[in-house]
Amino acid sequence: MKIIEIKNIVKSYKLYDKPADRFKESIHPLKKVYHKDFVALNGISLSVEKGDAIGILGRNGSGKSTLLKMITGVLTPTSGEIQVNGKISAILELGAGFNPEYTGRENIYLNGLMMGHNREKMDEKIESIINFADIGSFIDQPVKLYSSGMFARLAFAVSINVEPDILIVDEALAVGDTRFQTKCIDKMKDLKRSGTTILFVSHASEQVKRFCNKAVWIKDGKIESVGESSEVVDRYEDYMRNDTNSSEEMKKPPKVEVVDPDFILPSNPDILALITKVEINKTAFKTFDEMNVEIEYEVYEEIIDDLLLGAAIYTPNREYIFGPNTFLEKISIPNDMGRHKVKYCIPQIPLLGGTFCLDVGLFNNEGLVNIHYKENSVSFTITNKYFSEGLVYINHNWEVLK
Repeated sequence: MKIIEIKNIVKSYKLYDKPADRFKESIHPLKKVYHKDFVALNGISLSVEKGDAIGILGRNGSGKSTLLKMITGVLTPTSGEIQVNGKISAILELGAGFNPEYTGRENIYLNGLMMGHNREKMDEKIESIINFADIGSFIDQPVKLYSSGMFARLAFAVSINVEPDILIVDEALAVGDTRFQTKCIDKMKDLKRSGTTILFVSHASEQVKRFCNKAVWIKDGKIESVGESSEVVDRYEDYMRNDTNSSEEMKKPPKVEVVDPDFILPSNPDILALITKVEINKTAFKTFDEMNVEIEYEVYEEIIDDLLLGAAIYTPNREYIFGPNTFLEKISIPNDMGRHKVKYCIPQIPLLGGTFCLDVGLFNNEGLVNIHYKENSVSFTITNKYFSEGLVYINHNWEVLK
């Protein structure tokens, strides 16, 4: 059953150099044009089935948010048609739909009303929404006093507790702390299992790959690729790796927290676990040498459910070579409070030559939530006498047939 049908959508804007040019254009007797046309979306067609979880990928300015705003009715298309068969709950911008002078509690009722729920219906849901938001006494303070994190908590709490047919999430997870991200992902999984259709925008492509069954890549206002999430994500990441115009902001390494060598609980309760040490058996290898990496990490919760450890090999240009994790390979790692150590072993490394680095990360929720990530935690080189060409050695044979 198609719950959203988008047919040849175009959205264009008139851009003026000065506000007065808009008025000049409207009254000019010869219809002189003062504007430039900007096409944000150009011929988008897409069908969404009931129960789909669709990830939407694309660089900033590609048209992702414009598309979602037209699906929700916030924007109208310049041309084309959108049919939506169901009740939408959307988190598009922090604070959207909130009256800054109202308290959090009053805004819950306001948002419920906008979604078609009367006060009696919201009375039934108010406590579960407040508990989910978990912002304490601020629930009875004007939302103009809220931080971006509080906005995200309240917006998410309202949107996913009103039984929507369609949930739209546009980068809202990016401002939440790790603990809240985990709670949101768990709730989104419940909605997904119950048949809710989810449209999910995230720059964290691994979240799209693991949470969504389908994905759409929008490039310069057009659909570049649509299909199974893992395939579309791989195409998108390959493009981003090789695109020389990629945002420098996306290339910045993440901040790395520092902890005391002795096991001490951090003062920040949002730090759930940290990778504290990564050691490699040597830094100069030959092809087919054994590589051993010891990864030490600390857990600051009694238990972190679904904790997984990943390791990924990259070239210095951030070309992704190989990245297994313990969840995919059904390996359980210690997830209780304390210091733990895991060894990652490649019995015969097949790389032919060059310099490489290893990223290490702790995640949970099947890799959807990043708890701690260390980019370029160790580096190493591969050298050998010439015996083949390329990046990796692949077992093979030759056979003369004639």
